[in-house]
Amino acid sequence: MQKLLLTTLFLILYFNLPAQYYIRGEVKNEKNEPLQNVKIYLHSNRLLYFSGNTGGFGILTSKFFDSLTFNADGYEPKSISVKADTYQEVNLKLLFPNTTLQKQTLISISGGMDNNDDRNAFGNESYSNLIENNFIKADKFPATEFSLRVDKASYTNIRRFINQKTTVPVDAVRIEEMLNYFNLNYKEPGENKTFNIESQVTSCPWNNNHQLLFINVSAKKLNFDKVPPGNFVFLIDVSGSMDLPNRLPLLKTSFQSLVKNLRDKDTISIVTYGGSVGIWLPPTSGAEKQKIIKAIEELNAAGDTPGEAALRAAYKLAKNTFIEGGNNRIILATDGDFNVGQTTEKELEELITKERQSGIYLTCLGVGMGNYKDSKIEALAKRGNGNFAYLDDIKEGEKILVKELTQTLYTVANDVSMNVRFNPEMVKDYRLLGYDNKKNVITDSSSTLEGGEIGSASGITAIFEIIPTEDNLYYDDPFLQDDIAAVKLSFRLPNDSTRQYYEYICTDNYKDFKNIPPDLKFATSLTMFSLLLRGSKYASFASWNDVEKIAKESANADNYLQNEFLTIVDNAKKLYSKKSKKKIAGKY
Repeated sequence: MQKLLLTTLFLILYFNLPAQYYIRGEVKNEKNEPLQNVKIYLHSNRLLYFSGNTGGFGILTSKFFDSLTFNADGYEPKSISVKADTYQEVNLKLLFPNTTLQKQTLISISGGMDNNDDRNAFGNESYSNLIENNFIKADKFPATEFSLRVDKASYTNIRRFINQKTTVPVDAVRIEEMLNYFNLNYKEPGENKTFNIESQVTSCPWNNNHQLLFINVSAKKLNFDKVPPGNFVFLIDVSGSMDLPNRLPLLKTSFQSLVKNLRDKDTISIVTYGGSVGIWLPPTSGAEKQKIIKAIEELNAAGDTPGEAALRAAYKLAKNTFIEGGNNRIILATDGDFNVGQTTEKELEELITKERQSGIYLTCLGVGMGNYKDSKIEALAKRGNGNFAYLDDIKEGEKILVKELTQTLYTVANDVSMNVRFNPEMVKDYRLLGYDNKKNVITDSSSTLEGGEIGSASGITAIFEIIPTEDNLYYDDPFLQDDIAAVKLSFRLPNDSTRQYYEYICTDNYKDFKNIPPDLKFATSLTMFSLLLRGSKYASFASWNDVEKIAKESANADNYLQNEFLTIVDNAKKLYSKKSKKKIAGKY
């Protein structure tokens, strides 16, 4: 009798369980090319999914009839009704012709790529092969879009080369990171606002016929005491290549400084890799600071570099200790010399792209010289929904992990990109300074724009070099009228899949260069410095004396880093002037 009752109860429960169905399909563009990382919203359970590398997707649902909404940057959103027994073939249309303009205009400069083939290597170091942005005709392509990021690695890496009296690899120079390093012209947004935007038009110091348009984006400042708890996994490279004073010892001191400033409610774990991969410190409360500091102090370097396995282990640990609504982040510290497992940038990017969907951020800290792999670490940070810094000394470690703790580790917006639409009646041609694309990305027709992560209290400066039109005619567009450009910031808030927008109009507020704010002048000196280091064809009228003059006039006397830049400029001037004299002497 009891057995019969149990059987009956089981059958009742079984037949009352909700059915499980599996919706399968793929997402492609109008050219029938697969689209990866498309956001797929399932209406019945209000959950968000993503298409895979080949555009495919598979979603469990309790309903035979359901509905999906597809969203991808640059494409029209699409909602469809589906049946679980039907394979879904979804094609997304471009939002409007200018959506992919950043990619189209970059493809159009392919004629200038031949001279860049061997710029990606410098000794045993590696750098992404960059193609400098060209001027774009505003009447043909009035809009451009680019990803906003807060990476700062380029400046400290350049500082390292100059201090060693060594010329800088061309592709190590990334103008946007030079500007990010100083957090220039920061203006805290108003209450309940995520961003504040300001703009300024002025003359161009290296070309009298051109102008500069500055667009400053300031992110809101978080109260450190009120931010959600952190789940931090320190992923530390302890392989043999790290056994030098400016590598593992530097990282140990930097991480220990970070730990001293974390809160009791934060959780810290340590994964190490060198010969093998292991959990050096299991999840530990921030209240046990001495235990964590002692564990870091006992790290030693030895063995090869199984980077792939280490990344997988760190993500697995971060998932196991995941804090809903918290700050879940891996902090990878390495010289980037991965030599075991998946070691190419493409393979590592694919691995990280899959893992980022878990809601775990990735901050990358690069160290070392000689075998430093900038290109690999940069690729990981960009794909891992994170940021990237280079530590050349202990002061830099304290700057990134202590003074700028919330900027580095606490996000206020994800997937941030900026669309700038120029008024062709006021701007003849424009050129974005920095934000240069990799050569392999430009030549890949399937490349798409991927937004960046913005940390608390970050100040980002974007600069356009523009050629104004001869006649300031009325432009029949109520959105622009007689203004220079319209800006549209696109972003998502942490733990929120809804895309938000912030719009701003750049007015024709021209001021002579001598009258603009000191921070904008200092940004100009950084930009000119970068152009000269890159040997840019657009800076033929710029000189080291110009850079030095503007930097001296604009540097804040109370700002140690800005004053340090004056020394770097002086050293670079001597170094590159000597190099030029040698070339001239060799010609005769």
